[in-house]
Amino acid sequence: MRPPVWFERTVLPDLVPEVEQIVTLLGPATDDDPHAGIDGAQAIVAGVFTYDADFMDGAPDVKVIARTGIGVDTVDVPEATRRGIAVCNAPDGPTVSTGEHAVMLMLAVAKNLKQSEADLRAGAGNYYANHSAIELSGKTLGLLGFGRIARSVAGVALGLGMNVIAHDPHLDEDAFPPGVTRARDLGELLGAADVVSVHVPLSDETRHLVDAAAFAAMRTGAVFINTARGGLVDHDALLGALESRHLHGAGLDVTDPEPLDPDHPLLHRHDVIVTPHVASGTHAGKRRIFRTALDQVVHVLRGERPPHLVNPEVWERIESEYTKERDA
Repeated sequence: MRPPVWFERTVLPDLVPEVEQIVTLLGPATDDDPHAGIDGAQAIVAGVFTYDADFMDGAPDVKVIARTGIGVDTVDVPEATRRGIAVCNAPDGPTVSTGEHAVMLMLAVAKNLKQSEADLRAGAGNYYANHSAIELSGKTLGLLGFGRIARSVAGVALGLGMNVIAHDPHLDEDAFPPGVTRARDLGELLGAADVVSVHVPLSDETRHLVDAAAFAAMRTGAVFINTARGGLVDHDALLGALESRHLHGAGLDVTDPEPLDPDHPLLHRHDVIVTPHVASGTHAGKRRIFRTALDQVVHVLRGERPPHLVNPEVWERIESEYTKERDA
């Protein structure tokens, strides 16, 4: 019997036949009812919703919540653990697509792409004389966080002839490969970088990590990129750094809130490019994160420890419950 699994988002059409051979497909959610079709679900393939105690109350039979992405900041992991629910993620799923998107934003902002296109559309003329851009070869990329996506970005930056410096307090010296200099602290990174790209998870400790003081510590004319989480950045401080022309520009795939109000001033600046949290949304990326999340679900429902278990302390309890069920 195929276990019932609830999908927050619509399953990609070309994957539906494959999925239906493995599980009973429930959902997706609707704008009016975030729990639509969740009755009886034993697992959740989660997207952007907040999975807190109230949500879990509406899904009492769930044994595993698998995120289609790296971050689990939208899941109340302690509450899930208390209830004996496994929480999993898809750490490798968005790496390539999100890394490429971060590089795209870096290049587009450095080359003043948005301003150049606006001038052309307006018929401004005298384009070459008025164009101003940054040549990145020889410049320094500062990576705030050095996980999978940041490493992907570093590889491309090195290929562009950039110097790369990274700060990640959770990594030892030997975790930084040849060509990547380890910054001793955040201040050293910010002061050395011509481009700062953010790649850290959102938590109570990292919320507004990039604030007015951080922007002031960056080099004049620096480029700022964020493809991690919007809550890492104080957007008022970012706007101030742009208005004072301390920054050359910014590229954001994530904001706080999401999406930004259409009248938000960041959306009306030619030195800012904002995309609506779609960095991992290539066809290959969507398939990869979906397949990884579903694979975690299948492992748990078979009583097998999943490869990407976020709350390992829950596994002994889950394993014990499955043993009791098999022996009953």
